[in-house]
Amino acid sequence: MNNPVILGIDPGFHVTGFAILEKDGNKALLRDYGYLRLPAKKHLSERIGIFYAFMLEKIQKYAVSQISLETPFLGKNIQGFLKLGYLRGILYLLADQHKLTLHEFSPREVKAAVTGYGGASKDQVATMVLRLFPKISMVQASAKNDVTDALAVCLSGFWQRPGF
Repeated sequence: MNNPVILGIDPGFHVTGFAILEKDGNKALLRDYGYLRLPAKKHLSERIGIFYAFMLEKIQKYAVSQISLETPFLGKNIQGFLKLGYLRGILYLLADQHKLTLHEFSPREVKAAVTGYGGASKDQVATMVLRLFPKISMVQASAKNDVTDALAVCLSGFWQRPGF
């Protein structure tokens, strides 16, 4: 039987962070991480297609068995929230097509899983993630928060869900 593999995603219409962990006994092996920058000048449908193809490739290449997402925060930008829903819908579709388990975590759950405190700041989460996986510090500065957020979501799935 293959080791469980989890894909953690911090979806965004400009930059999407992702991380892929494989469970090997008690170890979390970082298989891949990075970001997808969606071209702003492309039509919305093209950007969604690029997102779909990118995530499909990761799922197939690494034999992903689970997807981990953070529940969205509404904020003030309704249009941004709506567009984020399109990307989340693609992830739900991919989970269904490939019989993957999909888990969602609130921002508090993610922060608590990584730092031990649900009210931690983004910087505290990023600091802890970078301590656990120092090679992530090589990521381009403009996308680093997206990648550390994705890995934090991935770790939430790795640590908090039974059977993984």
